[in-house]
Amino acid sequence: MNIHEYQAKILLADAGMAIPRGVLIESLQDVSDAVQQLGAHTHVVKAQIHAGGRGKAGGVQVCTDIDAVHQCVKGLLGAPLITHQTGVQGRVVHKIYIEEGLKIAQEFYLALLLDRDAACPAFVVSAAGGVDIETVAEETPEKILTLPLHPAIGASPHILRRMGFFLGLADDVLKQFCRLAAQLYDVFIRYDASLLELNPLVLTCDHQIVALDAKLSVDDNALYRQARIVAFRDLNEEDPRETCAATHGLNYIALEGSIGCMVNGAGLAMATMDMIHLKGAEPANFLDVGGGVTAIAVCEAFMLLFADAQVKGILVNIFGGIVRCDIIAQGLLDAVAKSHADDRVPIVLRLVGTHEQEGQQMIRNAGIDVLWANDLDQAADAIVHAVQGVAA
Repeated sequence: MNIHEYQAKILLADAGMAIPRGVLIESLQDVSDAVQQLGAHTHVVKAQIHAGGRGKAGGVQVCTDIDAVHQCVKGLLGAPLITHQTGVQGRVVHKIYIEEGLKIAQEFYLALLLDRDAACPAFVVSAAGGVDIETVAEETPEKILTLPLHPAIGASPHILRRMGFFLGLADDVLKQFCRLAAQLYDVFIRYDASLLELNPLVLTCDHQIVALDAKLSVDDNALYRQARIVAFRDLNEEDPRETCAATHGLNYIALEGSIGCMVNGAGLAMATMDMIHLKGAEPANFLDVGGGVTAIAVCEAFMLLFADAQVKGILVNIFGGIVRCDIIAQGLLDAVAKSHADDRVPIVLRLVGTHEQEGQQMIRNAGIDVLWANDLDQAADAIVHAVQGVAA
């Protein structure tokens, strides 16, 4: 789960880290009060969306007077902001964070993330922080230092000083940096984070280390013990299809292809998506119904696929072990009855395993027009050809 920058900064400030003063607004009428409350010479207007690349997309702007702040907020609020992480549709800006402007001497990059290869958290630090950190990683990786952290030791003083030396910090600043990095690690662990990124972390002209930006992602599997993070949830930033799927215990991720997928098991889902790609098409989603799925949840999964205008065909690839094929069949029957669609997209079914004959017979008895497949290769071929035929 992701949270907004201003929310992440609340957690950082509570941990003792220095952040710029800021005010959250949700309407143009709030601008004057926010500017007056901050009383700064310059203000930074920041669109609050769950996506990176806001600076290059015009979502972060420096304003030198209140009129400029008004115009900036007016242009952002309620409008879609398109970054390299949002896709062409962008994200509608519902909230804006106005901060005091700081005089910056230097920008750094500092992050904590889960290093999957090392199977532990890791610090990532660079003296080349800012909007072009991705370019730095690609073109000059030697400017980035990655330091895995032993879970039993954590952010040791040695690790903290090593990062400070890598950044070339003077002694007085080094102490500030080490303290902030240790606090960052505490926040990372306390909130079960998978990513905690400060880009940029800045050194101001008066020699203060300040977290100018903050991005926090929390492991969804830990949300049951992270009530404070759950309270930060912003449904405006989530795909409504993914939100709906989650309420029914379905693992759903929207993609940009045309073939809807329904599979049981993450591994089988990935194999199905790969096979669709191999056949020259693209999946419209990742949808894993899991092992303990009910007919009601399967019905809702089909309804999601039926309602998606992007989906031109559906591939159902079920290898029944714990999940029963007759439950999948019942979910399909219920969804067809519920949708009342006469122009339903082509459906290819591969139902193999527990109660497969019962499931297949239920669908045949109902007279639903589907294509049957015995294996994944045949199923992928059938749905791709069917979709291409519809497009033609």
